[in-house]
Amino acid sequence: MNKKAKKSGLEGEGSYSGTRRYNAGLAKHVRSANVDALGKKAAAALDSGEGKELRRAEKLGKAGPRKRASA
Repeated sequence: MNKKAKKSGLEGEGSYSGTRRYNAGLAKHVRSANVDALGKKAAAALDSGEGKELRRAEKLGKAGPRKRASA
């Protein structure tokens, strides 16, 4: 990393500090989340009026970037 980048705090792609913040937030969520309640909420959403759109979004996400552009 060059001196200018160190001074400004910019890290560019592959931000180590961003990764640390994400990992810390994820670990906190995993420790404190009520998985049963979240599962019930997700199941209710799938059974609701938004279920069709949620399934479509899941399908697009699983298809990858090349399929998303055509959908």
